[in-house]
Amino acid sequence: MRRKEQGFTLIELLIVVAIIGIIAAIAIPNLLNAIDRGRQKRTMADIRSVGTAAEAYAVDNNRYPNEGALGTLEAVDGGLDTHVEPVYIKKCPDQDGWSFDLMYGSDGGDYTVRSYGKDGTADAATGGKTTDFEDDIIFSDGSFLQWPEGQQT
Repeated sequence: MRRKEQGFTLIELLIVVAIIGIIAAIAIPNLLNAIDRGRQKRTMADIRSVGTAAEAYAVDNNRYPNEGALGTLEAVDGGLDTHVEPVYIKKCPDQDGWSFDLMYGSDGGDYTVRSYGKDGTADAATGGKTTDFEDDIIFSDGSFLQWPEGQQT
């Protein structure tokens, strides 16, 4: 009597591994892009919350908190948060989605909240829509001056 052999051949296993590799090569970049888009959206929501807290402070005090030079941005942590917590916001977000400090500056009459993006370095502001995760996100006086839109790279 002949015994029936069962199992997969080497070629069948190589084909399955190749298919899994192709699927992974397609899925991983899309997954990383989705993670960065989520971080961007979180950063925009946090920046808007910081701006709302500064606006609420200004309603009560007739000036924006942490007066200084508008062009000199300081980390939210240890600056703005001492003025707005816990009255105007329970916990002021102090880092963006990439764990870099959110920056805030005010001259008392205007304010700016800024995230330096994925790379964590200040870029020259171009204003308007951006298409790169490394571009800064800038919120000033109640609206975004520079923001991400469309397909990001």
